[in-house]
Amino acid sequence: MNGLYFHIPFCRSKCPYCDFYSIKYESTLAEEYIKRVLDEMRKYNGCFDTIYFGGGTPSIIESRLIGNIIEAAKNQFEISDNCEITVECNPSSVTERLFEDYAGFGVNRISLGMQSAKNEERFALGRAAGQYEIERTVKNAKKSGITNISLDIMLGTPKQTLESLDETFEFIERMNVTHISAYLLKIEENTKFFEMRDKLPLPDEDTVCDMYLKTITALSALGFKQYEISNFSKPGFESRHNLKYWELGEYLGIGASAHSFWNGRRFYYDKNFNIINDGEGGTSEEKIMLGLRLNKGVDKYLIKKNYSHFIKAGLMTETDKSVSLTPQGMLVSNYIISELI
Repeated sequence: MNGLYFHIPFCRSKCPYCDFYSIKYESTLAEEYIKRVLDEMRKYNGCFDTIYFGGGTPSIIESRLIGNIIEAAKNQFEISDNCEITVECNPSSVTERLFEDYAGFGVNRISLGMQSAKNEERFALGRAAGQYEIERTVKNAKKSGITNISLDIMLGTPKQTLESLDETFEFIERMNVTHISAYLLKIEENTKFFEMRDKLPLPDEDTVCDMYLKTITALSALGFKQYEISNFSKPGFESRHNLKYWELGEYLGIGASAHSFWNGRRFYYDKNFNIINDGEGGTSEEKIMLGLRLNKGVDKYLIKKNYSHFIKAGLMTETDKSVSLTPQGMLVSNYIISELI
């Protein structure tokens, strides 16, 4: 079965670190955009067992528009009975009623943009909601029956310290969620943070590495198993949709800037809904590049170059059949992968 992705590009304001495609939310603009998405959807056929709404901030648009897309998808495609349906949410744009609506549409997984449980760090990232609002959001989602909840956290952010991470881990334990995504802050061009990069109170590189390794250890102690460089889950709660990206399953993306790997080829929509061809997919290089992001690694036969020096350095590990990165190797994954493909 395949994955179905919808990009909802609307936000109230642009976060200073974000370089994803997004535009300022207006209700009439959102109505027009969703109509265009529905029109595009009718051009395809397929079978899907995951649906994912990303952004942007999907939770900012009226809930009925999410419902309209899900209903249209069920009419157009074959959607499995146990379909994983995820909506990315911002704690400052959701209400108890919104989650009730989502649950009624069949949404059964929420990805919540927390970044940090420490208010000072959240506000430094341009986030409006504090820890209280995040806790209320998690409780409202559970009250509606949506108990599969992922929290995003960021590492290496302004004002963050190794010690301050403990407050985030304590909050995660208290919330009893099923999934954590932990991303290292990367200063991207065309963002406010890029303009401010010389003035940002960022931890140094060694501290950021220690933060990542501490995150792996702390989440493991809380029952979260790492299954990908940036993703951790309770047993059985891995993101079925995102696994398709790393395991080279096929997925169809609809909406401005949405990417697809469909019928063996890669393509994406530009901001004007023009389809841009992005070449062949499923090559051996892609299998190595994406597979090494996963803790289970890749089959040895795929890698034709010598990797023994990475094993000796403690950056990779191997079994009879597979090779994978260690936590230390994940910190320099881009370098290792570039050397092996």
